[in-house]
Amino acid sequence: MSRYDVLTIGNAIVDIIARCEDSFLGDNAIIKGAMNLIDAERAELLYSKMGPAVEASGGSAGNTAAGIAGLGGRAAYFGKVADDQLGKIFQHDIRAQGVHYATKPEGSNPPTARSMIFVTPDGERSMNTYLGACVELGPNDVEPEVVAASAVTYFEGYLWDPPRAKEAILECARIAHGAGREVSMTLSDPFCVDRYRAEFLDLMRSGTVDIVFANKQEALSLYETDDFELALKSIAADCRLAAVTLSEEGAIILRGHERVKIDAYKVEDVVDTTGAGDLFAAGFLYGYTQGRSLADCGRLGCLAAAIVIQQIGPRPMESLQEAAIREGLLQKLAVT
Repeated sequence: MSRYDVLTIGNAIVDIIARCEDSFLGDNAIIKGAMNLIDAERAELLYSKMGPAVEASGGSAGNTAAGIAGLGGRAAYFGKVADDQLGKIFQHDIRAQGVHYATKPEGSNPPTARSMIFVTPDGERSMNTYLGACVELGPNDVEPEVVAASAVTYFEGYLWDPPRAKEAILECARIAHGAGREVSMTLSDPFCVDRYRAEFLDLMRSGTVDIVFANKQEALSLYETDDFELALKSIAADCRLAAVTLSEEGAIILRGHERVKIDAYKVEDVVDTTGAGDLFAAGFLYGYTQGRSLADCGRLGCLAAAIVIQQIGPRPMESLQEAAIREGLLQKLAVT
């Protein structure tokens, strides 16, 4: 038995979220729907131009860990913050979710990472991320006993931007596979795929990664094609298990020659798509580590994603566990 269902590894980021019009993105040279890496000076500039904002602990893998815990799973997290106010906010929030988080803070300079997220009226989010202390994550932050005790170790593709994080991920993969565990990654962003296509494909084809999460745009980018069917066949051939999300069209799960199509849950009002992919991964991996069918894993993922896009911020305010019970995906535990 594993002590943790899923260990997630990622950039520990505090999200600063504000609404804006599409014209604001154009006026400030922000690429819509993408994660744009920025320096400290641009972070200050964009922050000064933001309207009323909501601060929330985020970071892709951190959101996934929180989602798994919210479903009743046992989650752990590796990610680097600074010993500053935003770092303390991040530590408090993720631990309050019930996630094991013991990564040591890294002084006060560089400061804790933050992402200025601008949400347009269609709910699309455009992220502008200053990585700050995130880039300090390295092999020394790996807790080998936690990796070995986690059924699945999951990391975000964004970690290929800071160099020392790669070493930490590869060390975690070695420990996980040595303990008979599995390794998963999310491709994170089409621009991230463009930067590291060859390395991501090698991680999959070498068996370093067992389970891959991607959205449609990332899958097309990975194989440099406009033919979605070709991309699906390719990703199924390159990794043992893949989940490809399709926004309002649901998701497709691929394992060898097996293909399962999952319908999206009906959403009345898309408020903010921040965290949709992260929460899909949370629902899927929770189901997967509980031995559920691929269809149930996909439904749990789509449900978690549907809940988070109906609010501002990437950490669900509604109980995921109660929602899954209501939808018949989880059974209510008897109180003894």
